[in-house]
Amino acid sequence: MNNSQFVNVRRDLHQIPELGFEEFKTQQYLLSFIKKLPQQFLQIDTWKTGVFVKVLGSDSTMVIGYRADIDGLPMEEETNLAFKSQHKGKMHGCGHDFHMSIALGVLSHFAANQPKQTLLFIFQPAEEGPGGAKPMLESEYLKNNRPNMMMGLHIAPEYPVGTVATRKGLLFANTSELFIDFLGKGGHAAFPHTANDMVVAASYFVTQIQSIVARNADPLDSAVVTIGKITGGSKQNIIAERARVEGTIRTLSMDSMEKIKKRVSAIANGIEIGFECSLSIDFGANYCQVYNDEKITKNFMDFVQNRDNSQLVECREAMTGEDFGYFLAEIPGFMFWLGVDSTSGLHSGSLNPNEEAIPFAIELIIDYVKTF
Repeated sequence: MNNSQFVNVRRDLHQIPELGFEEFKTQQYLLSFIKKLPQQFLQIDTWKTGVFVKVLGSDSTMVIGYRADIDGLPMEEETNLAFKSQHKGKMHGCGHDFHMSIALGVLSHFAANQPKQTLLFIFQPAEEGPGGAKPMLESEYLKNNRPNMMMGLHIAPEYPVGTVATRKGLLFANTSELFIDFLGKGGHAAFPHTANDMVVAASYFVTQIQSIVARNADPLDSAVVTIGKITGGSKQNIIAERARVEGTIRTLSMDSMEKIKKRVSAIANGIEIGFECSLSIDFGANYCQVYNDEKITKNFMDFVQNRDNSQLVECREAMTGEDFGYFLAEIPGFMFWLGVDSTSGLHSGSLNPNEEAIPFAIELIIDYVKTF
């Protein structure tokens, strides 16, 4: 296959998005594709719904790891593409179909052209939740086959095709999910004194946590606390016995993350006392920061800057969350943004990345790996 043909691979994968640790069709597609490649230098293993593929180097002094995440999002696709999602309520709305097709393109090249260094391709499940990177790192396979360096990419709708954006040091934030359940006492709307309204309690909580970033977080250490969903009640004339809020916390330092969690818990305790109700807090999936190794990232940035038809942008850090940070916490390496020029952003039902980015990225990564 030439690199432009991996656009069709992306379209195949785009039609079968699956949620974290449910990527059965996706895993089968990946394995079927990989097993059709020349096998002389390949070693294939699986872990849950993920896949490991080692390409043995001809004169290896190191192992270069390349990670592609494989899960989709629980959202309805709003495009009119001929190859739109066939799985109702699920979509590759974060570009993981791009990530997989690019990885398969690079893998295909080196399966037919043995690299000098050994390569380890990691097709990781559950990046969108509950998090596949950390348990994958703890697997027996990666304990016994630890790369010397790691690399990965994420599509970036705001940059044009041909653009690579990254930076040394902190790239993505620390993130935590936030789920809080409120339990009070239901009743008739006409008799509020006999009930304990959890819609009111949840509303006060949402209002109060807005003070955390404004008054408790260091203004020089960025943080975000967002509530994206509130549910409560069943009918307009019934006082709600239960309510639930769901949100996210994002910080540029682990110290700020711990402080904000303590403040969220303190406000929740105050709501319990003030409204005579009970709350349960679940901080859900927690992702550590994506921190690019200074030396390795500089080497990659210099490579991109000196390469024809490639544009390097030294970007700012972002509040985006990515569990690739767990790999970089243990293995030096980097992640970069890949420009895909879409008017709709990540996690949008109308996301439609420019597929010309696929052959560009395949060629870029092949050329970079060859420098080793």
